[in-house]
Amino acid sequence: MRVPTISGDGVVLRALTRDDLDELLVAYNDWDLRRFLPALPIPFTRTHADNYLRDVVPGMIAAGGGFWAVADPATDRLLGGVGLDRVIAERGQAEIGYWTAPGARHRGVATAAVRAVTEHAFSTGLQRLELLTHWENGTSQRVALAAGFQREGVRRGAVQDRDGGRDDLLVFARLAGDPPDPVVRLLPDLPGGELSDGVVTLRPLTPDDLDFYLELHSLPDVVATTVPPVPPSRQKMEQRCDRTEAAWLAGERADLIIVDTATGAPAGEIGLYYMEPPTAQAMIGYSMMPAWRRRGYPTRAAQLVALWAFAETGIARLIAGALPTNIGSQRVLEKAGFRREAYMRSRLPGPDGRRSDDVQFVLLAEDLLAHATAE
Repeated sequence: MRVPTISGDGVVLRALTRDDLDELLVAYNDWDLRRFLPALPIPFTRTHADNYLRDVVPGMIAAGGGFWAVADPATDRLLGGVGLDRVIAERGQAEIGYWTAPGARHRGVATAAVRAVTEHAFSTGLQRLELLTHWENGTSQRVALAAGFQREGVRRGAVQDRDGGRDDLLVFARLAGDPPDPVVRLLPDLPGGELSDGVVTLRPLTPDDLDFYLELHSLPDVVATTVPPVPPSRQKMEQRCDRTEAAWLAGERADLIIVDTATGAPAGEIGLYYMEPPTAQAMIGYSMMPAWRRRGYPTRAAQLVALWAFAETGIARLIAGALPTNIGSQRVLEKAGFRREAYMRSRLPGPDGRRSDDVQFVLLAEDLLAHATAE
């Protein structure tokens, strides 16, 4: 039994053939792909490819799913693969998976393939498709959102990793009645990938920032303003760096590194935490390395984040807090245009089980405009 040919936006989905095996070998031995597919043998050999074509693909079809080669409509060259698996007929449910060949990435191939197979699956009676991806796989999460799949949660310990442990997977799903349009994101990407005023540049936190991020968040005065005020472990900071894109795509927070524009050196960090989308309220927090303090960098960073948030998101109100003793941070906020609004007693967990007061500042879009005009 063969899968039907399906036309997509700039792609054709057809049956996998022996003519595709050389391209399959290249793709399944590519590190960027196989690091998210721990079940793949290393190396993936011609024998493995033959078995895949002879046993795995027919098995998926026999179980009620299918596997399609994603091909270039002009050349018929293999661009990737997309499949339906783990079909539960009585629930009208299946799982969708995909991959893209190294030379075909960043061209919308995966999104087009997922959309095409999704519509085909719904036309055959399926009512729910799940798409599972690793926390670190931001590219796959972007495909899911672009294809109309909504993030639903986390499946803990869902798969075994290569070291014998268990990895969590993010769950995205689309129902037959859901619109096919891309899911609207609460926090869009930065224009051009960064924000800058010529003195400081803000760019997203990445896994490559781990050592810097750990050093910054281990400083005693930074720990003292952390909630709770506990020094972080390397494992916790590694997880934060690895999952920052997933949190951004989910609209939960935007973690940014403050960079000295002239030298390119990381100087600190600032985060936007979208805690209350229903009320359009978010919070910012920031920390600086000692060598870069007293240069006005956090003030500049706060203004850049505020301008982006008010212009590009639905955020209408930004809040920030400071310990009553942290006069420096309060001055940073006042210089950025924030207004002191409340003194909140015992709001935060402090050291040794005690509670700490919090001075809260607020910034509205009109405040930022008035502040800029006054300057």
